[in-house]
Formats: sequence, structure tokens, C-alpha cells
Amino acid sequence: MTGVAPRVLRVGERALLVELGSGERTEAFHAELLRRRAAGALPAVREIVPAARTVLLDGVADPDRLAAELPGWEVGPLHARAGRTVELPVRYDGPDLAEVAALWGVSAEEAVRIHTAAEFRVAFCGFAPGFGYLTGLDERYEVPRRATPRTAVPAGSVALAGPYTGVYPRSSPGGWQLIGTTDAVLWDASREPAALLAPGTRVRFTAVDAPAARDAAGATARVAAEGAR
Repeated sequence: MTGVAPRVLRVGERALLVELGSGERTEAFHAELLRRRAAGALPAVREIVPAARTVLLDGVADPDRLAAELPGWEVGPLHARAGRTVELPVRYDGPDLAEVAALWGVSAEEAVRIHTAAEFRVAFCGFAPGFGYLTGLDERYEVPRRATPRTAVPAGSVALAGPYTGVYPRSSPGGWQLIGTTDAVLWDASREPAALLAPGTRVRFTAVDAPAARDAAGATARVAAEGAR
């Protein structure tokens, strides 16, 4: 792997935890794992779970061998076009939109343009089933979490915190900055797959009005589910 080699740690008998130096390197390493698995070039691994700075490989058939090989991998930069794409229709009506725009030094309309112009990618999932941590905004658009978290954030809220964009799959407490709302269903246990967003998925946000958001959200969920089969 280019740069500093990843640190590989044993976890139990059949798992490896790979520590990377940055979120960007972690995403690239995760993409390389998926590429090699699809090409039949990755030793048997039951599950690949990325996080902010680590990737967990669980159910590894030969952990000693793979642990010895991983630090020597050549991993290029993340290809922006890799992965399937999900388009999420958003009403940019969030209560923190004006505050985010002020932090960016732009109008609310320009903040919406910036957000919809970006190409996002799900770096990893966590916090709640179906919640993806999306990267794609330039670092100058990072925003802090709210000083006082809300006790209840509505499902479908599109939010920003640090370098990430996220969409709340269900109502829950949260301290992210809320800039909009989508009617897309992020988690549905009766759907296959249940999660609309998975690590590696590319995401585009589009600004729409209320009726269009509901219609487009249903179409997005159907297309995503069909494309995953």
C-alpha cells in the first residue's frame, strides 16, 4: 500500500482489524477489498466492515496469511465513479440551513447549490440501522455539531457534522446540523437489502418540492432495491 503501511491486528481467531491513517485511505482500502473479492483475488472473508479509520475483516479463512499480505498491497486512490448510485430527493427546509450557510459564508440558496453539486460516497455505516456516513464535501464546508443536541430528530432529516453528510433513517436524538428532509426510506427490514445505503454507494442529492420529493423517493427506493439484486 502506498504511504504508511496499514497496521493489522488480530481480533479473536478469525478476524483482522486493519488500521488506516485517514478516512480517505480507509475508503480506498475498502474499495480495493471489494474489487479483489469481486475478481476472486481475495482469500475467503465472510464480512468486510469499514469504519472511520479502520476496516474489520471477519470470518477470515487464513488470518495469518492475509495479515502478512495486507501491508504490502498497492492501493491506488479511490476511483470517484466506483459503486452504484442512489439519488435522494430533498426538500431543503431544515431548521439549521441558514446557520450552515452563514458558517460557509454564502446564502441559503448557494448552500443548497453546493450540497447538490457534490458527489457523495458512503464511507461507512453506523449509529443506527441504515445510517450512512457520506463523504464528498470539500473540507472547507465542514461544520461543527450543535452545542446542544436535539432530543428528537425526525426521520428523513438530511444533516451535516464535521466532514460528513447523513440522513436519519428513523427519529432519534441527534446533534447534527439539519439542512433538509427526504421521504426516501433508508431502512426497511422487509426490503432486500434492508439498507438503502451501503458502504461504497455513491449518492447524489437533488432539490425538489414536497410532492416531487415523495414521488421521487419511492422511485429511488425501488430502483435501488432492483439494482442490488
